[in-house]
Amino acid sequence: MTYSIRLPHEIEERLENLSARTGRSKAFYVKEAILDHLDDIEDIYLAEKRLEDIRSGRTQTVSLQEVMKRHGMDS
Repeated sequence: MTYSIRLPHEIEERLENLSARTGRSKAFYVKEAILDHLDDIEDIYLAEKRLEDIRSGRTQTVSLQEVMKRHGMDS
């Protein structure tokens, strides 16, 4: 899929310089940046959803002590 975005001149210039120095395309670096940040955004969304579920009572938590006990790691 192809996307079209407008970037500020400073970012375009940085991409151009990086591309020239490394021999990789600007598209390569744009894709890498999106992938890195997409992982972070997905993690944040999941954490926020879990927190909402805990606060509303839809999900219960388990203490570290209970986890350790269940897995035979209690002392």
